[in-house]
Parts: sequence; structure tokens; C-alpha cells
Amino acid sequence: MENVDDFMNPEILKEIITTPMPFGKYEGTMIADLPVSYLEWFSSQGFPKGKLGMLLATTFEIKTNGLQEIIDKLKHSI
Repeated sequence: MENVDDFMNPEILKEIITTPMPFGKYEGTMIADLPVSYLEWFSSQGFPKGKLGMLLATTFEIKTNGLQEIIDKLKHSI
């Protein structure tokens, strides 16, 4: 992850739940809804550069560290 502050940045978290995956098997799926197995693949192969990569890496960290509740609560508040 580029910056630890990204992890809890409310704007980044909002983007995770409102940004669709732009390509691949899960094209059109909101980044927050991507399966962990897909995020694990990116983690092992390398996340894309730029904002998309940061969003995917942040989502991976949230999901693999048992913090899914953060995403779930935010989804219900929007």
C-alpha cells in the first residue's frame, strides 16, 4: 500500500465501494465486492499502478485483516 493513511481515508473507502472493476473476469463488479481470491492473485502478481492498484491493495488489506465490517458499515450508510 502506498501510504498507511490511505487505509482509513474516508474518501478512499467510499471509492472502494463505488468504483467498478474496469476489466477482467469481474469487470463491472464494485471493488469492495471482489472475492479475496481475486485480490490474492493481484497481490501475488502485482497490483496495477495508479489509483486502481491502490484501491485494490487497500481492499485486499481490509479483507485479509478481518476488517470487512468497515466496508459493510459504509455500504449501509450511503
